[in-house]
Amino acid sequence: MFKIAPLSCLIALLFTLSGFAAEKPNILFIFADDQCYDTIAALGYTDIDTPNLDRLANQGTAFTQTYNMGGWHGAICVASRTMINTGRFLWPARDLEPKLSQEINNERMWSQLLRNAGYETFFTGKWHVKADTGAIFDHVSHVRPGMPGPIYYPEAYGRPVEGQPDPWDATDTKFEGFWAGGRHWSEVVADNAENFMEITSRSEKPFFMYLAFNAPHDPRQAPQEYLDRYPLDRIEVPESFIPEYPYAEAGNVKEVRDEVLAPYPRTEYAVKVHRREYYAIITHMDEQIGRILDALEKSGKADNTYIFFTADHGLGVGHHGFIGKQNMYEHSLRVPLLVTGPTIDKGERLDTRVYLQDIMPTSLELAGIPVPEYVEFKSLLPVMAGDRDLQYDYIYGAYEPGSQRAFISQDYKMIHYPTIDKYRLYNLDTDPLELNDLAGKSKYEGTLAKMKSEFSWFMGRMADPLK
Repeated sequence: MFKIAPLSCLIALLFTLSGFAAEKPNILFIFADDQCYDTIAALGYTDIDTPNLDRLANQGTAFTQTYNMGGWHGAICVASRTMINTGRFLWPARDLEPKLSQEINNERMWSQLLRNAGYETFFTGKWHVKADTGAIFDHVSHVRPGMPGPIYYPEAYGRPVEGQPDPWDATDTKFEGFWAGGRHWSEVVADNAENFMEITSRSEKPFFMYLAFNAPHDPRQAPQEYLDRYPLDRIEVPESFIPEYPYAEAGNVKEVRDEVLAPYPRTEYAVKVHRREYYAIITHMDEQIGRILDALEKSGKADNTYIFFTADHGLGVGHHGFIGKQNMYEHSLRVPLLVTGPTIDKGERLDTRVYLQDIMPTSLELAGIPVPEYVEFKSLLPVMAGDRDLQYDYIYGAYEPGSQRAFISQDYKMIHYPTIDKYRLYNLDTDPLELNDLAGKSKYEGTLAKMKSEFSWFMGRMADPLK
């Protein structure tokens, strides 16, 4: 953990460092898309090959209870990325979205705050924020759209059906997607990172690198050798698998694009095929992350670099009858969060509930930049130092328009469907996979009533537009 030194030592340290502004730490931010918390082998949830993410997990600290707040439309990534780049909670970020040009002019975006403190800034990959990367970063390469390829690729819809030929081939370049341009987009991110590492190795300035993979978002395409690692008999159907979620229509998600990628009702065969492709593209991305880590070592700057790895949100891929992320279950709200660096404990696992957007103020604090008052998320450093056991009193989640809410208080989680006034209640301590709904059991009437009351008050704090 971070060790908090006596005040006299800290003052001496400040004097020592005052002449070494160039020794500010580098910040390397690696961002995946649609990656669930349970897809890193070192964390022990799933049989998946992720040797380089395991490397990060073992060389640093893993936050095992990391959340995204949800989103204001089907593209949850837009909300997640707007929040991390502005520091605002969900609804203030939504209200700020049409005014981001003003934020840029005021130099209040994440990268701008670091750049103004002397950092050389670089971006590559998926952006999906309504702001011009060229105005925010010093160097920009291959800015990618929200998802690879056309929004509608009918060959991938409602598939696969057991016993019928699969119209989709994750390796066939004719479908473009990640293959558009002739080189897999995950490989391009690593190429760009290697190039910038070479440039920054000759610079005296600290760097901030924002590397955003489109993987493992659909269309989940990877080279054949990665698919071959996951024969169907290796793939396990999630314990929470059900053929169809009973409140999908009430949650306003049954016909959302993510959900029509697999047939209704869900089948174990279809889920296995989707999970096979999901694991393959994650393993392929993991190899590119290995290239990035090797390039960092080669640059000579690894010893003074903090690395953050996370994803913008999770994904269902067969849990609870969902394929997508537009729901309030743990598999869709939770993401991996790995932190490494010169003062980070190795092999540490922290179960404090945090938000992935806490990375933003954490990086500012590491860089010695005062966290602006408008930033609503909190630095992770006090948690890693052992000075704070509770990062937030409550964890909040939402999916619009007005269709789903999540609220976590201590070990209990309440999911609410306002359009039908339906509640579900889970004890995350004893039932982490959310298999046992307690909402209809008389023993938990008081718990649910308390949760409703707390949430009614908390909605105001979150500027929730739900009436």
